[in-house]
Amino acid sequence: MIGYVTLGTNDLKKAGDFYDKIAGELGAERFMEADNFIAWGKPGGGVGLIGIHRPFDGKPATVGNGVMVALAAKDKAQVDRIYQLARSLGGADEGPPGHRSEKFYAAYFRDLDGNKLNAYVHG
Repeated sequence: MIGYVTLGTNDLKKAGDFYDKIAGELGAERFMEADNFIAWGKPGGGVGLIGIHRPFDGKPATVGNGVMVALAAKDKAQVDRIYQLARSLGGADEGPPGHRSEKFYAAYFRDLDGNKLNAYVHG
């Protein structure tokens, strides 16, 4: 089980605003931040944390080819809301909400730095 994921950013403020809204839709909130990173999680802790940071080596953040972070939604309507929210915040489309198989519903998008994410639900 993954404990947390971090993604690089070149603009911590813009990325923070983007993820504040996405995390809020998922019932999560900022719980840690410093000059070079912000992290979100659900109240009470546990797994499923996400963070953004400026790269520690000081070089520009770049997107990993084939890397994607999947955000577990509670239902199809929440998948749709997360996708629409991401798009309204400047996120790029990577595949609109829909069934990818009989029991997998997902929507794909990129954040403001080009990191690929999806919101999904089984069933």
